[in-house]
Amino acid sequence: MDFLEFSSISAEQRGCMASGRLKLTNDTIIWKSDKTGKVEEISADNIETANYQRFVGHFGLRLFMKNGSLHRFTGFKEDEKKLAEFFKKHYKLEMLEKELSMRGWNWGTVHFNGDILSFDINDKCAFEIPLTNVSQCTTGKNEVTLEFHQNDDAPVSLIEMRYHIPTTEAGDTDPVDAFYENIIKKASVLSMSGDAIAVFKEIHCLTPRGRYDIKVFQTFFQLHGKTFDYKIPLSTVLRLFLLPHKDNRQMFFVAALDPPIKQGQTRYHFLVFLFGMEEETSIELPFSESELKEKYDDKLTKEMSGPVYEVLGKIMKTVINRKLTGPGTFIGHSGTPAVGCSYKAAAGYLYPLERGFMFVHKPPLHIRFEEISCVNFARGGGSTKSFDFEVELKSGTQHTFSSIEKEEYSKLYDFIISKKITVKNTGKMTSNYAEDFGDSDKEEPDAYLARVKAEAQERDSDESASDEESTDEDFNPNEKAESDVAEEFDSNVSSSESDEGSGDESKKKKKKEKKEKHREKKSSDSSKKTSKKSKKSKDENAPKRATTAFMLWLNANREKIKKDNPGIKVTEIAKKGGELWAELKDKSEWESKALKDKERYTKEMEVYKESGGSKSSGSGEKRKKSKSSSSPAKSAVTGGSGAGFKSKEYISDDSSSADDDDDDDDGKSKKKKAKKDESSAASSEDDDD
Repeated sequence: MDFLEFSSISAEQRGCMASGRLKLTNDTIIWKSDKTGKVEEISADNIETANYQRFVGHFGLRLFMKNGSLHRFTGFKEDEKKLAEFFKKHYKLEMLEKELSMRGWNWGTVHFNGDILSFDINDKCAFEIPLTNVSQCTTGKNEVTLEFHQNDDAPVSLIEMRYHIPTTEAGDTDPVDAFYENIIKKASVLSMSGDAIAVFKEIHCLTPRGRYDIKVFQTFFQLHGKTFDYKIPLSTVLRLFLLPHKDNRQMFFVAALDPPIKQGQTRYHFLVFLFGMEEETSIELPFSESELKEKYDDKLTKEMSGPVYEVLGKIMKTVINRKLTGPGTFIGHSGTPAVGCSYKAAAGYLYPLERGFMFVHKPPLHIRFEEISCVNFARGGGSTKSFDFEVELKSGTQHTFSSIEKEEYSKLYDFIISKKITVKNTGKMTSNYAEDFGDSDKEEPDAYLARVKAEAQERDSDESASDEESTDEDFNPNEKAESDVAEEFDSNVSSSESDEGSGDESKKKKKKEKKEKHREKKSSDSSKKTSKKSKKSKDENAPKRATTAFMLWLNANREKIKKDNPGIKVTEIAKKGGELWAELKDKSEWESKALKDKERYTKEMEVYKESGGSKSSGSGEKRKKSKSSSSPAKSAVTGGSGAGFKSKEYISDDSSSADDDDDDDDGKSKKKKAKKDESSAASSEDDDD
């Protein structure tokens, strides 16, 4: 089958050019919107004439249908010959050029052809208006005013257009009235003429909030509330959804609108109705059996009864001629197709459907799989009890669904993989969640999590060590013997110490022993502290850990990333590499290399363990041990409060102890010692006499 396909082709929709893709087959022309995914099919048998029109830098395709409607597409480059040959070969149509008037006049002739109003100047078309875009038409004395439906996607909109029609003396009919009649026949003006097909009373509506009566007519349906009324053309309904609530007692009925309805400055792109499962109704349609067969192909019956949501869904589906989308194959942990989550700080339910995601209800959101660039599973606020599901669109927009229960992870992940949607953090975050949520199949460790845990342990050990260091072990008020000053100025000291020489010597000896014990205690405490502070030594003989596929790829492409991004910071190279790695489709080469490196690490680790592991590397430990053993001696000399210090107020009666403790006394202490020796010798001579 022959076909032509063009990308970036814009179609005219309510005064705005919407971008999409155009495909021409043997018997059909198909256009699909890039934004909404809406598909328009044009049968080649219904085309009456085909023309191309030249614009600035490109040309357009104009298709006038046999039913009087018009389709226009723009954005074609230099393909008019190929397009003309395709039309001639498959559609048997000559594609001729339709010239446009280049004159800036506003005086011309109006022609009505089907649903099209054409304004011509010198037999050349100046502009064409599809009358289906007209929302209202009013007349004056010599003028007619046209009002148009507004399109929110258009940066600039045409609100109204006025035609001045001069009066003519000849003729029985008024030209203004004739102009008005031609407009109103084809205009999309909502009127209440005719009976309603079905009426549903007091329906609970979540968006817009309130209770409304739903009246379904031939060309539109009406929402009648206490404060607001809405008239919604059936042609603006884009999609219909029927989704069960997670409690299995209620049902959501959702209608996607394009363009949306307005309430002040608020626009509602979705109508969300909530029904109880047990609510039932019975209605009778105002049609005969022949009319139902002719209009709706026996899809409706004259009398309909059952649950309200089921009857409403069937009528809307048939009258609007749209599919009613329901849940797909996804079943969550709770046994329902709904996943409880939060979006923009509002709780709701996420429905993974066959062709997209639907979130209800505040605000309602529909994401088609075609729009998705990648998805990401992220941690929910540092807790492993829930996780976040991030959806990044090709347009750059990101939607985050947070606070999803961890039990839904495996179900949602399997669904994403089955739909062949790119997972941004494959091999990284998935392994984290496999560890947290009990999935032991993912063997790859989480380097970031391990580093955070190691830093936390190190911080805790440092805090405990600092607490031990801050404890004043030298001060103990219950042990007076350990304080030099307390012993000298103790109230229990005998007043006749200077007269009892033997008592002095025994007391000095005890004093020396206590000081030595105090020094030994301090040295043992300092050695304990240093052992606590010392970190675990790394075994140099242990095999090198296996490298992941991403790190292998990053090391090989690091220079290329620097070259392609001049001025990039060193800290940003890994981030940029992560983005490029996520976009890389074929990762088989690097995954195979990573697998080989993992096998290498496993074999080397087995050999390492068989040889005794860390025992074989004892030389490094011995060196560290000998180094640490020398530290207490050093601490004994320099450390401690009061270890090598004596108060200036303290003057010893006997200098022998001072000589043992302080070898570097100054000259003054030596003079004092000599004087004391002379005085003691003189006193002994007096005693002999």
